[in-house]
Amino acid sequence: MHLRCLLLLAFCCSIQIAFAQPDRVTGRTFATRSEVIAPHGMVCTSVPLVTQIGIEILKAGGSAVDAAIACNAALGLMEPTGSGMGGDIFAIVWDAKTKKLHGLNGSGRAPLGLSYEQMQAELKKLDRKTIPPHGMLPISVPGCVDGWFELHKKFGRLPMKQVLQPAISYATEGFPVSELVAYYIDRSVPILSKQPGAFAETFTINGRAPAKGEIFKNPALAHTLQLLAEKGRDAFYRGEIAEQMDKFFAANGGFLRKVDFEKHTSTWDEPVSVNYRGYDVFELPPNGQGIAALQILNILEGFDLKSLGYNSPQALHLMIEAKKLAFEDRAKFYADPAFAKVPVAELLSKKYAEERRKLIDPKRAAKRYDAGNPALQQGDTIYLTTADKEGNMVSLIQSNYRGMGSGVVVPGLGFGFQDRGELFDMNAGSANVYAPGKRPFQTIIPAFVLKDGKPWLSFGVMGGAMQPQGHVQIICNLIDFGMALQEAGDAARWQHEGSSEPTGERMADGGYVNLERGVPYESARELMNMGHSIRLDLGGYGGYQAIMRDDKQGVYYGASESRKDGQAAGY
Repeated sequence: MHLRCLLLLAFCCSIQIAFAQPDRVTGRTFATRSEVIAPHGMVCTSVPLVTQIGIEILKAGGSAVDAAIACNAALGLMEPTGSGMGGDIFAIVWDAKTKKLHGLNGSGRAPLGLSYEQMQAELKKLDRKTIPPHGMLPISVPGCVDGWFELHKKFGRLPMKQVLQPAISYATEGFPVSELVAYYIDRSVPILSKQPGAFAETFTINGRAPAKGEIFKNPALAHTLQLLAEKGRDAFYRGEIAEQMDKFFAANGGFLRKVDFEKHTSTWDEPVSVNYRGYDVFELPPNGQGIAALQILNILEGFDLKSLGYNSPQALHLMIEAKKLAFEDRAKFYADPAFAKVPVAELLSKKYAEERRKLIDPKRAAKRYDAGNPALQQGDTIYLTTADKEGNMVSLIQSNYRGMGSGVVVPGLGFGFQDRGELFDMNAGSANVYAPGKRPFQTIIPAFVLKDGKPWLSFGVMGGAMQPQGHVQIICNLIDFGMALQEAGDAARWQHEGSSEPTGERMADGGYVNLERGVPYESARELMNMGHSIRLDLGGYGGYQAIMRDDKQGVYYGASESRKDGQAAGY
């Protein structure tokens, strides 16, 4: 009876969305709007005011990196539910001058003074075996600010003071809160206001969340950004901001100390890729999960998805099973390469993909898979993308991990600290086991695609474990199913949950699949007949931004997530 009711609900919802969809003269029936097309530059972010900041920076002579930093700083103010300088940052940059991709890993490390044994003792006090999502224990060093300055040093054109000024001005004078951000702040306030520090003082108006359209100010954040503009990254990692953070953590039972900030460094990592039907898809190597998307694409390359058809039950089944396979490897192998040997080349080999592909039953969902055995050779979140008139392009993602993070806010600084350390495994022997000075497993991943050695696509799909699944769906929508850039993001998505995780959980029942309402009833029914557990979910399918380069016409195409408040704009 439960399954019949669920199917009926899905069918009714599909009918409802079909009638609600506006009639467009061109493009796919599910598209929300046309792509944005511009010759000189493009900015795509999840907040329209922020997109306009990026365009202003480009018009002032700034590079794509300048625009990306300005946008990220402003998003920390205007979308604190997914970003902020208390979190980490990753980026892939196409340098038009050298015709080369560069990868930045701006993730922070666990406190040096908190040992594995101490962590176990702290968890015992809480009657927990896993690291909690809130409070002091999941906080790792924020890498965002160092990431900004590393990117700027290498690719910036305007002075940092000018790049940060729009965010400073909006933080001082105020800005109207957008609809989705207001909703998520309201959900966070009752939970996170209980944590040490100034969460309520920083993110509420007289103790309540700001409403949609209400003017909101953050003078403390304006002051912090002003210090960075005047004194540089060392103000955060060595100077007065570091000292302020050190004193707060020491006084409130936290574990980060000034030495943790002083020792922090970002790393420039070579992006890794696989070729998918003639397109070179690039991600960053672990400690992030980007190579999961590449593993899934490698497996799917052996199937003719185009002939099976978009949203057909057969295509969806193969994509879901490929995800399950890749996520078993994700759970076992992905970790900080400074602490564990991660067999990246072997995991991404076509031969390995062929072996894994054979495990998929084309007619039946698997309840469990084991991680593979690649032969070792010795030896919530914001995403934005920018492009400038010289042809430079930036794919950037930045996050506090769980929405607004740990809930811990140092009074006077204007931002919250991430809870990325929750993603460590406390099981001894795991590649991702907790250790002081170690980077936790990361979910945030930027992506980039080259075609014939030239930039074709800068894109991302924010949202936890949805990200590799979202990357794959966008690539398949574009390459296999022939969609345009905005259509690829508007198309109905699926998300499989319940896979084995780098934090120690193991899949034994096959997990379950969330489907958006645009997936046909017939496909949902057939997936259930194949043994998939089907559910409906609202809002859990990530946030997409993308810029595509058309060299033949000399223009950029931009697309933004219609499920959020974002905007793509160019000039």
